[in-house]
Amino acid sequence: MPFLRISLFTRIVVWSFLNVLFVLAMLWLISFVPWIPLPNTPRIDANQRIESVANLLIQELADKTLTERDAILARYGNAYRVTFSIHDNDTGDQLGGEVRPLPAPVTRELRKAPPKEPPDRSLTGLPGLPSTRQDALPAPGGRLPARVLGIFSLTTHNPTHYWVGARVPIFVPGKPERIRATLLASSDSPSGNGLFFTPWPWATAITLMVVLSMLFWLPFVSRLTRFIGKMTRATEHIADERFDVRVNDQRSDELGRLGKAINHLTERLSGFVTGQRRFLGDISHELNTPLARMQVALGILEDRVVPAHRAYVTDVQEEVQLMSKLVTELLDYSKAGIKAQAVKRENVALKPLAQQVIARESAGYDAAAIAVEIDDALTVHANAELLARALGNVLRNTLHYAGAAGPITLAAHQVSEQVSLRIVDCGPGVPEAALNKLFDPFYRLETDRARATGGAGLGLAIVKSCIEACQGSVTARNRQPHGLEVIFTLPTSEK
Repeated sequence: MPFLRISLFTRIVVWSFLNVLFVLAMLWLISFVPWIPLPNTPRIDANQRIESVANLLIQELADKTLTERDAILARYGNAYRVTFSIHDNDTGDQLGGEVRPLPAPVTRELRKAPPKEPPDRSLTGLPGLPSTRQDALPAPGGRLPARVLGIFSLTTHNPTHYWVGARVPIFVPGKPERIRATLLASSDSPSGNGLFFTPWPWATAITLMVVLSMLFWLPFVSRLTRFIGKMTRATEHIADERFDVRVNDQRSDELGRLGKAINHLTERLSGFVTGQRRFLGDISHELNTPLARMQVALGILEDRVVPAHRAYVTDVQEEVQLMSKLVTELLDYSKAGIKAQAVKRENVALKPLAQQVIARESAGYDAAAIAVEIDDALTVHANAELLARALGNVLRNTLHYAGAAGPITLAAHQVSEQVSLRIVDCGPGVPEAALNKLFDPFYRLETDRARATGGAGLGLAIVKSCIEACQGSVTARNRQPHGLEVIFTLPTSEK
């Protein structure tokens, strides 16, 4: 039964909607916890704080002298870390606080008509009651308390200051009626050091919502990134010609389709590469027989040809030998690739194998110039035949191109569950741009193939196939000031 396909875009949209519902539900639940109060809007919070402070101030300022009002406003200013002053709306006179010139926008705001004082049901609504404080019905404390009639805020520049004003009626000595006044609070901080605006409740609420959203998205994102990581590793293996890798293609979105495409691509590439190597192997095998016959015929011809023509026969023999060498390399390369998956691996003592390869490949060279720095007990889990072939190919190249430049060193050391085998020479090295192509099939540093160099550019490609068949890797890098270092990385146990 085919499963329902849901696009990744639809999944993200649905998950976002669920995220909003989840955050709202959590905030709704938190609202029932008494010790975690949710904040009001910034404007409501600020107005409530300012109104509370203004109500306290006008109660203390009532019927106080100018000196007493200055002291009270200074005390409140020090407590809240803002500057308080009180001004008459009608005349603009300062009724208390630090004497300072007011910016023009503040002065204009002071002169605006404030809201009317809300009627007190104990005094108004009945005809004939006077509004003066002498004839008004007193409150339990002897006088009706004054109340904040309105709040405004503005910002002035050069220098930047933040102002909040509270419209308040106030009693002053010598005047029978309340004066329409404005209590001003100013600060160089937008928050008024906590009086105008307190960011912490909102910062806490926002942080809580972000944390809840992150926790909600964590399973979705982790699954997504984990799947993408697996596909990335799979494509890296495919780039290294390891076609046995497969990814999960059971997802019902675009990533599932991508997984199926990667698996299909892997199968096709595996078929192409295997077919190519099998074709090369078949061709090489078929060419071996006629080449062998040609070599036998040329040997007979060389004995029967007149001395004057013997040089021509020798030239043909050299060409046939070169062709035979190229065919052998093709056959080795195809075998290394085809048999890589079914290769038998075992624990191989590294030092005896290296000494055996050196003895075989150093014919015609000074074997004493090759230093072996390998511990006797060091072993790797590999196929001895393939490892010997890979080491022999590298050592042969090293002796050919850098044998006369200085000593050659074979060194190995173990790191965790891997062994690093290094073949180091003192030759000229290779161009940096060629390092990444050095192990590609048919790649040659010399653009012209000659008898002196020979080869089809398959020697190091065979090295790579052999080492990868042993579940290892091979890299090369230039040494400073000169020299080349080829590194085999091999496992010490079954992977």
